[in-house]
Amino acid sequence: MSTTLLAAETWAQQEFALAELGDARRSQRLVKIATRLANVPSGTLPQAFADWTELKAAYSFFGQAGVTHEGVQAAHVERTRQACRQPGEYLLIEDTTSLNYSRRLVAFELGPLGDHCGKGFELHTALAVRVEAWNLDQRPEGVVVGLFDQQCRRPRSAPVGESRRACLSRPRKSQAWAAALKSAGRPPVGSQWVYVADRESDFYEPLQRCQQHGVDFVIRASWNRRLAGAAGHLEPALAAAPVLGVGYVELRSRGKAPARTVTVEFRSVRVDLDGPWRPTGWQPPLANIGVVEVREVTATGEPLRWVLLTSLPCQTLVEAQRVAGRYTARWLVEEYHKALKSGTGVEASQLSTGDRLEALVGVLAVVAVRLLNTKQLARSNPESAVPGALFDPQILALLEKKMGAPPAGWSHRSLLRALARVGGFIGRKSDGEPGWQTIWRGWQRLMWMAEGANLIEPQKRCG
Repeated sequence: MSTTLLAAETWAQQEFALAELGDARRSQRLVKIATRLANVPSGTLPQAFADWTELKAAYSFFGQAGVTHEGVQAAHVERTRQACRQPGEYLLIEDTTSLNYSRRLVAFELGPLGDHCGKGFELHTALAVRVEAWNLDQRPEGVVVGLFDQQCRRPRSAPVGESRRACLSRPRKSQAWAAALKSAGRPPVGSQWVYVADRESDFYEPLQRCQQHGVDFVIRASWNRRLAGAAGHLEPALAAAPVLGVGYVELRSRGKAPARTVTVEFRSVRVDLDGPWRPTGWQPPLANIGVVEVREVTATGEPLRWVLLTSLPCQTLVEAQRVAGRYTARWLVEEYHKALKSGTGVEASQLSTGDRLEALVGVLAVVAVRLLNTKQLARSNPESAVPGALFDPQILALLEKKMGAPPAGWSHRSLLRALARVGGFIGRKSDGEPGWQTIWRGWQRLMWMAEGANLIEPQKRCG
């Protein structure tokens, strides 16, 4: 069951109470900190803690040696992995983003970002999403389960003049891709895991790890790979494959480009990919890899084209559409990064050391899951009734008093639209569905109302 709409204190207990930080009092303090950050996701501790004693305790907590990014998240990650062992299909969506703290005094402790104009962390996230249903265009609708894995690294520049052998022999940031599969083990019978990643993950090791651990994959190809047995290269083999049929792909808005629905044709082929050279020698081929091409057919400019490597069936049009549908779900991890940066304000922190900052990122990263899933619940289970145990009844009473109760009772969709209206969403037919930022702004305002009610009537606990 999702913990998204639970009262912040109950949610924090479920996500952090079992964290092993070397002292039970640290775990208790973590729960208190997570509760306040969930109620006031501003990125800065002074905004979350109005009381000086509590603020000082939070600073002390993040300054302790046993408090790390991995430590504060460990219980949440384990809960997520256990949930993914239940029967069903789960997408493990990976991506990397940068957290920039160049204007902070702590920047000297961090690593270079991009073109070395910034300082900060590289955050590599594996987001677990449970597939709840498929729509008519063969796209999955799902609910975010949680963080399957997350690594917070301080990037280091590669040595100048380094040989290829030396580069492949030392630790590299590319080793993070699909690394969580090694510690998570194989999915049990009845549970299907599908690894989804963009072109950065198109190299030998992620594909090999998926095959070794019984995990399916959908990875966007970046290279015209060499085929095994001197059979040529990938692109000519794909060009010779017949067209399976025509379908549609919805593209999100990016920059100045608006969202649009494009007509595409699908074709597929199965190949054996040749193994690359590594310092230990030539690697064995990757056998029976499906390749799906998604190409726009009505483009006026540069056409959309995806080449997707997969272990899933892709011989029919519906199968190829579902492969592409799983890849389009990759936008969820981008939305997660937006929730982390814009929703929790993770880059606004003024903590004075890199270690403290890294631990705070660990807490806010779990808060960001809570933000993101508010929107996903309404998309995947719009008309499902909200269980009484899932939502604090006194908070619900405040919402009913302000917005009115729906005649048919609260569903996920009506509840989240009401929250969004508190946050400024108008709800006209042309407005579509509210985004997570508006929903969360409404939730935050509702929590302020609850806090005010507590101050006026302290005997009636609310929120």
